[in-house]
Amino acid sequence: MWGEDMLYKKHKFLKKIQNTKVLEFVRKKSFRQIILFVCFTILLATIFMFNVTSNKISAQIGDIANEDIKTTRDIIDAIETNRLRENAMDKVEPIYKFDLSIQVNVKTKIKNFFNLINMVNETINENTLLKIQILKQETGIELDDDDFYVLINTKKSELEKFQSYIIDIVFQVMAKGIKENELDISKENVVENFENIKDLNANLKKIGRKVIVNYIEPNMFLDVKQTQKAKENVADQIENVVIKQGQVIIGKGEVIEQRHIELIRETGLLKVKGTVEYKAKAGLLIFVLIIVSGFIAYLYLLNKNIFNSPKLLSLLIIVILVTLILGKSIYGISPYIVPIATASMLLTILLNEKVSIFVNLIIAISLAYITNADMNTLVLYIVGGLVGSIGGREANHRYKIFFIGLLVGVVNVFMSIAMGLIADATAYMIFIQSAIGLFNGLLCSILTIGTLPLWESMFGIVTPQKLVDLSNPNTPLLKKLLLEAPGTYNHSIIVGNLSEAAAEAVGANPLLARVGAYYHDIGKLKRPYFFKENQFNAANPHDKIKANLSAIIILNHVKDGVELAKKYKLPKFIEDIIRQHHGNTLVAYFYHKAINDENNQYVREESFRYPGPKPQTKEAAIIMLADSVEAAVRSIQEPTKGKIEGLVRKIIKSKLEDGQLDESTLTFKDLDTIANKFLIILLGIFHERIEYPKLDLNEIKGGI
Repeated sequence: MWGEDMLYKKHKFLKKIQNTKVLEFVRKKSFRQIILFVCFTILLATIFMFNVTSNKISAQIGDIANEDIKTTRDIIDAIETNRLRENAMDKVEPIYKFDLSIQVNVKTKIKNFFNLINMVNETINENTLLKIQILKQETGIELDDDDFYVLINTKKSELEKFQSYIIDIVFQVMAKGIKENELDISKENVVENFENIKDLNANLKKIGRKVIVNYIEPNMFLDVKQTQKAKENVADQIENVVIKQGQVIIGKGEVIEQRHIELIRETGLLKVKGTVEYKAKAGLLIFVLIIVSGFIAYLYLLNKNIFNSPKLLSLLIIVILVTLILGKSIYGISPYIVPIATASMLLTILLNEKVSIFVNLIIAISLAYITNADMNTLVLYIVGGLVGSIGGREANHRYKIFFIGLLVGVVNVFMSIAMGLIADATAYMIFIQSAIGLFNGLLCSILTIGTLPLWESMFGIVTPQKLVDLSNPNTPLLKKLLLEAPGTYNHSIIVGNLSEAAAEAVGANPLLARVGAYYHDIGKLKRPYFFKENQFNAANPHDKIKANLSAIIILNHVKDGVELAKKYKLPKFIEDIIRQHHGNTLVAYFYHKAINDENNQYVREESFRYPGPKPQTKEAAIIMLADSVEAAVRSIQEPTKGKIEGLVRKIIKSKLEDGQLDESTLTFKDLDTIANKFLIILLGIFHERIEYPKLDLNEIKGGI
């Protein structure tokens, strides 16, 4: 009982949900759009998170590298740069400043020494011991008593000469400059200078050396400020050691050192153990939200037809994600080989060049970010994709896609040369990058041609290439139409010519209109001889059956055409044109025939109208008009310009008054333009012919 009660409540709850607006909202396009954008955000963020964080390397000093670790961008080797700068600074000679005042001060001290001796001799007469005692006390020079005794007893003239020798030697030694660490060497040089003086006795030479050694001082001192400035100037001349993108930091099997750790950290690959990079992940999420928001805003404002189509939105999102994953996967081979222009060409062919250019910008920025590509690579991606987007407009044949890819490759070559010259790369490196860039363009064309049918079938998009293929007379259905209903085939060809010219004149898709016209009457293949153009003056089978049965056969050619379109897997737009090319017009001939039949006094008009719907597009409406006009003009016995023009405008007016064009976007101006285009082509087909005179061939031969 309890289980049955639960089932009852569950059934009641589900029924209640079905009666609410929740289910209705889920079925709406807006809900599917929200789901798509949310999924896009999640998947894009996953790609960013995975590719940015998965590259992190856990490394410590002393570990062995399991693989070659390469830089993801140009980085500066700070440790090596500092080592080179320190070596250069160590080679800078210290700068000393010369203090002239010290030399003058030493000279003054020496003069005072000799003046004191003269003063003592003059003031104290006979007491030699007192003189020696005073001199020892006042001079502070480490001379023994014998030395002072010699000086006291030396004549004044001799002392003056001795003084001049000492001062000359001091000036000679100090003039060269004496550094603090060279003072002992300078004192030793004094000995040699005194040995060269010949007119001094040994005692005075000995005393002179002691005096100079006592008074001489360093007069050259290290200029710390100037020396540091000189070192900084030399260090500034040493350029940074730059490790280029893709260069190996540490090879496989090498021991990781401090320098390697710093380089890995600088390149952004170092993973710190025990930390969760919340800031990095938050930043990536914000970046992804900005990209998705821009994507949504662009589509909403400038491409609402794509924004409002979940199918086309899915196409865009898949192309973006697949390109990013593919680009990241092969980026390690070479940044120049990433086929980013493939997405641009595909989107231009499948959708339009405007959305292709915008999406190319998103892909280029995203791919450059997740691969840590440099600015040159980003520019290469943007330019290559731009060429693919613009060139894709002319890709109405598959061979043209190849030439567009070749153009992308040529642009890549010139970009590689330009960037190589700017970066002062070697000729060999420029050649390699150019060759890869050329190959990239060819690869893009191959991928575009190879995957285009897949995108067409997955999303039901008809491309110019598909339309060209469908217009080939050798396609099974057109060949069948030619062989089994040749009149209908010729009629369709003329309708195609009329439709193409008119569509081009009013801004519709001319190729789509032509191809749609080729297939609009394929339903007549089921009973071709029930249609006038295939009877070829044979008996009309409608004369033997009732009007209502004839009407059913005529009306059913639309249903039969749709069934054939499904059987031969024709695109959806052709099915739509087959359904819409008669709208819900009345099969007037058989309707009036049925009314005039005395056995059918009560005739329902709805039974003689096509099921519709009315034409929903310009192309379908143009094909409706061209179909009616061609059939009507063909029935004119003696066609003239006036007759043809009058009939064309009458038919267009009748379709307009019958409301058959209400749901298309054709304007009155468009209808006038269409009429003029129809008239030009019909006059070329149904022009008046000259009646040639009857000639007797025998007379002609006789004349010859």
